Amino acid sequence: MKAPIRRSAIFAGVATLVVTLCGTTGSTQAGAGSVVPARDEDGELKLGYVLPETGQLAFLGPPQIESVRFAIKTMNDAGGVLGRPVPTVVSSDEAGQEAVAAQSAERVLAADVDAIIGAAASGMSLAFIDRVTGAGVVQCSGSNTAPTFTDYDDDGFYFRTAPSDVLQGPVLAGVVTGDGHDRVAVIGRADDYGRGLLEATKKGLEDDGATVPVADTYDPKATNFDQVVQKVKDARPDAVVVIAFEEGVQILQALIEAGLGPDQIGVYGADGLRSEELPSLVAPGNPERLAGMKGTAPSAAANEQYVKDLKEFAPNLKELQFAPQVFDCVTTIGLAAEKAGTDDPEKIADEMVGITKDGEKCNTFDACKKLIAAGRDIDYDGVSGPLEFSDAGEPNRATIEVYAYDDKGVLRTPVRTEVSTGQE
Repeated sequence: MKAPIRRSAIFAGVATLVVTLCGTTGSTQAGAGSVVPARDEDGELKLGYVLPETGQLAFLGPPQIESVRFAIKTMNDAGGVLGRPVPTVVSSDEAGQEAVAAQSAERVLAADVDAIIGAAASGMSLAFIDRVTGAGVVQCSGSNTAPTFTDYDDDGFYFRTAPSDVLQGPVLAGVVTGDGHDRVAVIGRADDYGRGLLEATKKGLEDDGATVPVADTYDPKATNFDQVVQKVKDARPDAVVVIAFEEGVQILQALIEAGLGPDQIGVYGADGLRSEELPSLVAPGNPERLAGMKGTAPSAAANEQYVKDLKEFAPNLKELQFAPQVFDCVTTIGLAAEKAGTDDPEKIADEMVGITKDGEKCNTFDACKKLIAAGRDIDYDGVSGPLEFSDAGEPNRATIEVYAYDDKGVLRTPVRTEVSTGQE
């Protein structure tokens, strides 16, 4: 079994760029050296997911869910895993509620799966990670980015294909200060995601020489956000960073009403606000009110062939956020099973890090599977970019995008950059 080594991300300099994502409060950690129950091998790789079909991150559900299904189809088109087709994924809803997410994970575990994909939100994963990893089942999220997971005692069973939020802060800060702003308010959700990204962004801004007069969190379940918006207004910033999920619509509306819209000061977001529908939600019938807003997020459309194929598979998809990262979760698990020669989750976990680095490069399940069959070590470069897993089971390389809304309120992605986390 992969040793439960967890080393904090190291990052240096303003130029260190990287990725994001979602989170809320967590549960207690499993004890070190906990005994993991043995699981039966039946030669069939069984997958489940706990992803947002409803709740505050429901807009992220379709791209992640369809990407799971597309990855399974891709593996089956290449002859399956361990010589057998991967069966239909066992599905369940994280729903944006810790209790529901935990119950959903229990239902998926009861189906005797070998690995679970999800949750989307860090807080939802924290609600059931101990149960999943304690059962000796692999867990992989394509969108958990709370720093908590880097050092989490998961007995080596938890992985993610999105890097820690610790590193998105300098990226976001660099975008803000690069636009000439030097007095910046930062507000974020009072959860793992919001606090972690807020602190990293604040540090990045101050390292860039900016003043941060406001760095406050808010209750994401509040019915209005007038108090935090008034605090921002009183600070008289020349820019504001909003780290939010769906409640960000209300916050942006309140900022505009307070004279703090993107036509008056710099307004910035992160991955939780990256949506083609955001302008029409904030200003129905007048989406140009959000023109000029910018933000950062893991690249959603860097691999053109993958995007084309996914849209052919799921033509009704509108959002692509975190779809590539989820595809890579599923594919990496399948390749690890091929490398291990078994569907035993413990042995799959042993191979997850090694197949993403220090071998012969390949970028499809089919190509990598053939190399494994030939007895070669592989280095899987995913559709989300090179993974290069660290000992912590997370990528030390990724692609980050800077998005913006144009003068008509249309989402644009002018810049994508491949970056390194500095992890080993």
